[in-house]
Order: sequence, then structure tokens, then C-alpha cells
Amino acid sequence: MEQTLNDQFAQWLETVPGRYVRAWEQARVDAEVVNAFGYHAIQIGLPHWDLLAHSRVSCKVCTAQTGVLPASQKNLVYAEPEHLPFDTQSIDLLILPHTLESAIDPHQVLREAERVLVPEGRIILTGFNPLSLWGVHDWIPGLERGTPTLPGDVLSALRLRDWLKLLSFDVQSTQMGCYAPLCRQQVWLDRWAWMEQSGARWWSFAGAVYMISAVKRTPGLRMVGPKWKKNRRRLRRPIVVAGRAADEGITKT
Repeated sequence: MEQTLNDQFAQWLETVPGRYVRAWEQARVDAEVVNAFGYHAIQIGLPHWDLLAHSRVSCKVCTAQTGVLPASQKNLVYAEPEHLPFDTQSIDLLILPHTLESAIDPHQVLREAERVLVPEGRIILTGFNPLSLWGVHDWIPGLERGTPTLPGDVLSALRLRDWLKLLSFDVQSTQMGCYAPLCRQQVWLDRWAWMEQSGARWWSFAGAVYMISAVKRTPGLRMVGPKWKKNRRRLRRPIVVAGRAADEGITKT
């Protein structure tokens, strides 16, 4: 089942709507990973699509399960997203492109992501938005499915943000995109191109896809740095209080 789903997604990315989604997500992910630093970056799933191309991290790895894999793919690790073969707190950057939509247990995938990430490590997730024209299209009986995922497997961005907060992630940004209707021909997609800017302004919650960027926070973690200022002990000077009687005595003499 997983093999068929991964291969279907790879084929769908080469269609007109697939290229539309791919271009939007690639641009947003590139802008995020270019400023992420560390030693290890992992992309979970979809080895046909390199989302770490613009990352400055030295060691970049992509995981895959089974299926028809590209021959040019390097640093490939066979693993299930629910059980990652990486040490605890060893990964600086994680990218999950539509991973939760094809996972058997999305909660376990997020728990594994939290486990392998270092404190202050970054996670980037993308997914289809059920509250969009594309999401409504997939629920209408009799219409051909427009996305490679089942409607019941799609998670909303709001729900995913809540899951991340429960795992002590600090959500940095949530971006929506691809506001044009689901078109299978490029000529029709070009005619609806004006909706990209209008949608981002007037109905920003209804983009076909979203990207969420979050940072793992560790409760009780304090950054230890050099102590530049020393606490100086203040010497209290004795306070001399002249009484009225003493002043009168001095005056009389």
C-alpha cells in the first residue's frame, strides 16, 4: 500500500496541478532551509523530490520505504516514518513533505520527529488543506480525485499546529498557497492565476496547500553564557542623624 501511494504521489507531481503545488512548496521550503544551520538534515519520504537542495547543512539524508526510487538519489536510508533509525537528539533539521497524509500513525511520526530533533531544532511540514477548493472537490461523489491522498487522511493546518504545541514545538510560521481551482490543463490554470494574490489577501485560510515551520523547545533549558558583569558588594555608609537636642546644646554653648 505504501509503495503504491509513494509512486502515485511521485507521478502526480509531474501533472499540471502537481507542478503547481511543487513550485509553491519548493520556493517556501527553500526560503526556510537556507537559514537553518547544523550538522544533519533529514527529509522524510518522497525521495523523488529534493527539498534540501538549498540547505547549508553538511550531511543531508532522505528516507524512503519501498517503491520505484530514482537512480540518482544519494544518501538514501530505508526507514518507516514511525520508527526512524536515528539517535535521540541527533538531527538539526527535519522536512516532512506530505508525510503525515500517508503515514499509518501520524501521531507516532510527530513523536519520532520530536525525539530525534536536537533542542532548538527545526521541523518543516507541508500538506493539503481540507478547507480549500481542492479539499471540497475531493469530497464530492462522482468527481475524479484531484490529489494523490484520500480525503480522510488530510490534516488541517490548525489541527497540526495543536499537535505540535502539545509536543513542545514553537510554531514559527504557517503559510498557505495555491488558491487557483483544481485544473488539469495548464491553459486553465493560467487563467486562474489572478486568484493567487487575491486569495492570499482575502481568503488566506483557503489555500490548497500549507507549510508549517516550527522549532523544538525544551522546557527548563537555559542558555549558559559568559558572565560579563560581576556583582559588586555595596558598602553601606553609616548614617549620622543629629538629634534636635544635640543641635540645641551646641547652639547654647
